[in-house]
Amino acid sequence: MPVEVVAGRLKELTFRQLLEKTSSFVTVAELVTSRGLITERNGRRVLQLARSLSEHPRFHALSITDNPGGHAMLSADTLGTDLISRGQQVIIHLSCKDWNRNALESRAWKLASEGFQNVLALSGDYPAGGYAGQAAPVFDIDSVGLLKMFSEMGGTSFFLGAVVNNHKRHEREVMPQYFKLAKKIECGARFIINQIGYNSRKDDELLRYVTLKGLNVPVLANVYVLSVEAARFFHAGRIPGCVVTDELLALAEAQTSSPDRGKSFFLEFAAKQCAIAKGLGFRGVYLGGRLRFEDYERILEIWDSFGRDDWKIFAREISFGQPGEFYHFEPDSATGLSSSEISRDYLRSKASPPRASLAYEINRAIHEKIFEEGKLGFRVGKSLYESIDWRPRLKEALHKAEQACKIVGFDCRDCGDCSLPDIAFLCPESQCAKNQRNGPCGGTRDGLCEVGEKECIWARAYDRLKAHGEEEKMLEGPVVYRNGALRGTSAWANTFLGRDHHQRKTQEEK
Repeated sequence: MPVEVVAGRLKELTFRQLLEKTSSFVTVAELVTSRGLITERNGRRVLQLARSLSEHPRFHALSITDNPGGHAMLSADTLGTDLISRGQQVIIHLSCKDWNRNALESRAWKLASEGFQNVLALSGDYPAGGYAGQAAPVFDIDSVGLLKMFSEMGGTSFFLGAVVNNHKRHEREVMPQYFKLAKKIECGARFIINQIGYNSRKDDELLRYVTLKGLNVPVLANVYVLSVEAARFFHAGRIPGCVVTDELLALAEAQTSSPDRGKSFFLEFAAKQCAIAKGLGFRGVYLGGRLRFEDYERILEIWDSFGRDDWKIFAREISFGQPGEFYHFEPDSATGLSSSEISRDYLRSKASPPRASLAYEINRAIHEKIFEEGKLGFRVGKSLYESIDWRPRLKEALHKAEQACKIVGFDCRDCGDCSLPDIAFLCPESQCAKNQRNGPCGGTRDGLCEVGEKECIWARAYDRLKAHGEEEKMLEGPVVYRNGALRGTSAWANTFLGRDHHQRKTQEEK
């Protein structure tokens, strides 16, 4: 397979072939479906845009969202079916917010049967509305679990992708995102798209981290074309995980006085981001935004007009970092990006981390002595619960005593398949809006959950584990799937008797 292929020939290759068999720089356009029927005005508009893009030789795949922002939208399959019938490469987004694992498995068979090859696995945004009130989220599994399940399903051979968001302010947010990225790749992700961001140094860092850790997957740079309205929306935190800083908002607001309200400025801004992405070494760009077909053409036209090294100038321009933002690498003053040297402040913090709370230390000690298989306490507990397993009244009494301890200590919700030891003794059922058991979602902002003002449990877990030098191991081990059949039963009994996910973890580790 040749390294360089002309644009027209690239259209003949599958998305997988483009990324795995060539080094060609690819361009993907994101399509947001409409509310209502595809035969209605908005549906016809999106369909026409999609068909026009599918005929353009520079667009190698079209990516279709799945209820973005937590709102009900037309299914991605409806639009995608029309496109694959025209020979277009389509990436279907599939999120866990609206479907349980059975429905997702069913969806996989449906997509594979209908000819869809590329799936972007997402945990998904928390539902923001619904018929007669806000819809209840599902989050039966997460993006890591979805990748693992799809990669092991018989009869399908999806080219699976995932998203990473390192455009975060704090170390306790950024590093878990990197750890989860590695977990996603381990579980079957074969291409990565980064989250929306407007900081070239952070984009550079992502590629450096991927190289440093030997995560050999192609990464596409997310280029969302701003408008004044979108900049205000992102700045206000209305889209989880997307940040527009005060400085960038001021720049966007300054465009309101122009005759086109900054349209020309923002298209050129996006073209510069495309040039930066190629210069940094991304495998392609992922173009999104509320655009018309001629807007896409204009971005490509501007991008093509740039000189080979102009991206280096643009990288200094588009570097809108947050105050006190964490970087994993030392800065490179010559480029305005990062060097290959690990941050000295980060290394110092690892050498002398702050102490964890007394409550955490006590919980850790209790778990080690009683709930770790092979310890005397575990053998005693197993013997006790085996002896009462056939005595309902005694089982109920012990279960109530267990809940009396765990509700006070952890706000336990009696799921029966406890992940407290997986997340530094923080409960995902009560303290994580999305019940994330395999790492954090990408929606945090300044360490806070996208739903409400509580701290992200994975950021808190990172700090607790770092006190023991264990933060880099926080996502090691098998993927965690909560067993719904155990809800309302004793988690202690399920651990001692090998009924919960810890048994599977122990077996796989052996």
